Amino acid sequence: MSDASITPVDDLCSDTWTEADREEARKLSGPIWVVGGSGFIGAKLFFSLSRLRPDVYAVSRHVDASWRLLHCPYPNRIALDVTQSREVAAAVEKYRPRSVFNLSAYGAYERQNVAEYIHEVNYTGTLNLIQGLIDVGCDAFVQAGTSSEYGVNSAAPAESGPVEPNSDYAVSKVASAYLLGYYGRFKGFPCTHLRLYSVYGPWEERERLIPTLVRLGLQGRYPPFVNPAISRDFVYIDDCTRAFVQAALVTCHSQPGRAVNIATGTETSLADIAQLAKEVFAIPTSPVFGSMPNRKWDLSNWYGDPSLARTQLGWTSRVSLREGLELTAAWEKLAGPHVRFGVVAQKMEKLSAIVACYRDHQAIPIMHERLTQVFTTLGVDYEIIFVNDRSPTEDEAVIRALCEWDPHVIGISHSRNFGSQGSFLSGMEIATGDAAILLDGDLQDTPETIPSFYQEWKKGFDVVFGVRVKREAPWHMQFLYKAFYRMLRHLSDVDMPVDAGDFSLIDRKVVDHLLEFPERDVFVRGLRAWIGFTQTGVPYLRPERMFGQTTNNFLKNIWWAKKAIFSFSTKPLHYIQGAGFVICAFSMALSLFYLTYYLLRPPTGAPGITTIILLVLGLGGVQLFSLSILGDYLGKVLEESKGRPRYIRAKIFKGQGVLTSAGDMSDFLRSIKQSLHDRSF
Repeated sequence: MSDASITPVDDLCSDTWTEADREEARKLSGPIWVVGGSGFIGAKLFFSLSRLRPDVYAVSRHVDASWRLLHCPYPNRIALDVTQSREVAAAVEKYRPRSVFNLSAYGAYERQNVAEYIHEVNYTGTLNLIQGLIDVGCDAFVQAGTSSEYGVNSAAPAESGPVEPNSDYAVSKVASAYLLGYYGRFKGFPCTHLRLYSVYGPWEERERLIPTLVRLGLQGRYPPFVNPAISRDFVYIDDCTRAFVQAALVTCHSQPGRAVNIATGTETSLADIAQLAKEVFAIPTSPVFGSMPNRKWDLSNWYGDPSLARTQLGWTSRVSLREGLELTAAWEKLAGPHVRFGVVAQKMEKLSAIVACYRDHQAIPIMHERLTQVFTTLGVDYEIIFVNDRSPTEDEAVIRALCEWDPHVIGISHSRNFGSQGSFLSGMEIATGDAAILLDGDLQDTPETIPSFYQEWKKGFDVVFGVRVKREAPWHMQFLYKAFYRMLRHLSDVDMPVDAGDFSLIDRKVVDHLLEFPERDVFVRGLRAWIGFTQTGVPYLRPERMFGQTTNNFLKNIWWAKKAIFSFSTKPLHYIQGAGFVICAFSMALSLFYLTYYLLRPPTGAPGITTIILLVLGLGGVQLFSLSILGDYLGKVLEESKGRPRYIRAKIFKGQGVLTSAGDMSDFLRSIKQSLHDRSF
């Protein structure tokens, strides 16, 4: 380091800034937002600024789930999804930040490969922030770009040189650079785009090259390497965070919209860094190159031109790569007991409410209000998925209106009426929560029971279902419902809970298993019992439908009973077999009796014609009834053999967007699966 001596690593959040650097940081207009503050560079910038002033906020979608922020003493955090324009506008209006550092990004790692989400976070998220800040005023907006924007033009390109991006991530960052250029040059918005080269140091992702090299180097070992000719331009993290402060104070005002390279200008190949690690850590063995495949964007001459940063920002890199490795190693020794074994902050739980709607347009807004209040009180992240099962009333319009102003709401409309069971499965497929809650849209499944479900789930139960201790219905219907559930329990091949409907909380792993079931004619509460895991019931009072009349009449209830019995029991077939055996045995005994009687007392007339007719009719009725049961089983076999989809989505509503094509919906589902993968990572 030329300008300052190395600052000892005395705590996990320390930095190498000089007192002059800190004075510069104190000049920033506040409040200050560090968007993407749960990430590597964002967290380090948040730590350095928070050491100096109290008006600094870490902003991130899952800010409380960051393993980095777990270990810092600074409390200012804001949960915000930058892809949701209304949410961004509301947060900006509430906090009115004057200096914003946007380090939110998606796509920098190979596991982050959903193209739609890459562009949504990196471009649309940036646009949402800019538009929100323009409305309230902003003194500085510094955007984190990437050297990947240059793509194959990687050998010390100047900022004025051509960009040739070779990945979706690079394309999205180039687009955001042009976005800032437009708003800076033509709208006067105070912004700068920093193209960052290979930033490394404390708090970097544990699986990345430098943390892995340092961690194993301290043990006297090398990590696996790719091609030794692959090169990088390594920038120490504290040098990088200094550049953000300088950009906010200088180029955001002198040259708004300018893109600037943050690089050392030094090309370091993997062979070079392996040799340096041997010297720093005294590794006795030799590195093995080619033991792992190259990343698809790796290049052999990847380094930057920092001249513009030097002349316009007054910034140069201070920490050499050797010094950076020594600093990172010192931090690793201090941090090891805390982060070496993956100690992370307990993530904020997310619950997904799936509401099946049919003729429920009046109840939907009330359901939304009550669910929102319940989830807010519980202090969890949440989403509410309303599934319109082709209702002839205004269900779709009401759901769409909720989606447009509440980012927690997702709407689905089916192509026709597929029934509530299909609606629940349709919602479960796009749910991203740690648990799914199934409710009917008529408010008979009371949201206020959910906290009781949640408490049982926290105790370790995988499935928590509502038990109807009393329902507001005519006495004869109450009797019939109770009789049905007890008959189903007797007939079922699994342990079927009594008085339990679809209203339930189902853990994520159980949801994933349910979605793998191939059967088409589903009975969710039966599958829920069949699947096992740990289950418990919570008693609740089921009220009458608040609006309109129920769509379940007597015949529909008979249909539901048949659906349940024939899906989870073969006992009716055994009963038919038993009845046939009894009738056959009775017929043989009766034949012997009449043969003996005929021999002893031969008939003189033709008595018993009435008996014969009644027997024929009775046996015919038994045969027809038995055939009807066999027909129901065969009908289910026929339905399953057709292999038709359980539901077809006509539309998906999220925010102000509407997905109508099968391709767009497939991409949306892929992004959800990627989101679930990232949450579990």
